Amino acid sequence: MSDSSILPGRCLRARGAGSNRAGRYEAVTQDAFDDGWDLSEEERLVATEVRLERPRSALTFNRSPDVPFDRSINPYRGCEHGCIYCFARPTHAWLNLSPGLDFETRLIARPGIAAVLDHELRRPAYKVAPVAIGTNTDAYQPVEREHGLMREILTVLSAFRHPVWITTRGTLVERDIDLIAPLAAQGLASVSVSVTTLDAGLARRMEPRAPAPARRLQIIRALAAAGIPVRVQVSPLIPALTDHELEAVMQAARDAGARQANAIPLRLPQEVAGLFRDWLETTFPDRAARVMGRVRELHGGRDYDPDFGKRMRGQGLWAELIHRRADLARRRLGMAEGLAPLRTDLFAPPPRPGDQLSLF
Repeated sequence: MSDSSILPGRCLRARGAGSNRAGRYEAVTQDAFDDGWDLSEEERLVATEVRLERPRSALTFNRSPDVPFDRSINPYRGCEHGCIYCFARPTHAWLNLSPGLDFETRLIARPGIAAVLDHELRRPAYKVAPVAIGTNTDAYQPVEREHGLMREILTVLSAFRHPVWITTRGTLVERDIDLIAPLAAQGLASVSVSVTTLDAGLARRMEPRAPAPARRLQIIRALAAAGIPVRVQVSPLIPALTDHELEAVMQAARDAGARQANAIPLRLPQEVAGLFRDWLETTFPDRAARVMGRVRELHGGRDYDPDFGKRMRGQGLWAELIHRRADLARRRLGMAEGLAPLRTDLFAPPPRPGDQLSLF
């Protein structure tokens, strides 16, 4: 698929998407044109831009029957890791930004979200349940080093003794072990670390600003050493590209201290399908047709089937084989029992400055 938003031959250093096509809601598109300067051999570094958004809410609720949580927190919109397959890319179209390069270079930070969360958790009608963080975009992406929103959120959750499930591939999670470990000791926290491949070269191409696979195993090791329950997410599994590594990734993660493992086949919703196909044809032209053929087999002949019950598992023989392999590996590695459910009975809003404390 051609893309007129980027000049032919223009290299984009350390970015996943090679396209910046307009999102599905935009009324106009942009066309690049050659002004006569020879830039075909020039490698261009697209700088990251971070805008600030004043959050009106912190908790986002969902009713999806095929995810194990009904609420989440997203301190950032967009993700600098630049994973080409990221299913969250289409959310940038809601902001009139491209799910391509804009998603990984034009980010939104939400300062003040911890104070909003504090207010929402104090509502009399609030009913506690585990909150998921990092299930859309990674809260521990590089910009967290400057903004520190995740640490503020964890401070609030700790004060309320609120259960939290964190998903990440970012090294900055190690910075917050001092907050996560006490929560985990009370049965209030667990962390999932995403490891898609053990091949550092492939990871650099697919996930250009995410930590290398060996570094992610170090994250698992550090979390486990602190007593934090860790799950490895071998996701997404990409047919004919990473699926052969399923057992090896699970073994490496178990050896590093992970207690449980999960695997989800590749999902390509909305604009992600075109972005991934372009990347695949450029990076692996010899196997692009095979990979996409198997992806369509997984999703009933389409690039993606969004129906509940199918989108997370896929369908057909290959999907069943993948899940059987994962089950067998979990049993062989002693990871079949999974992680204990997070507790909800310890939740209690802390007193605010100036509150009248009870005498009894």
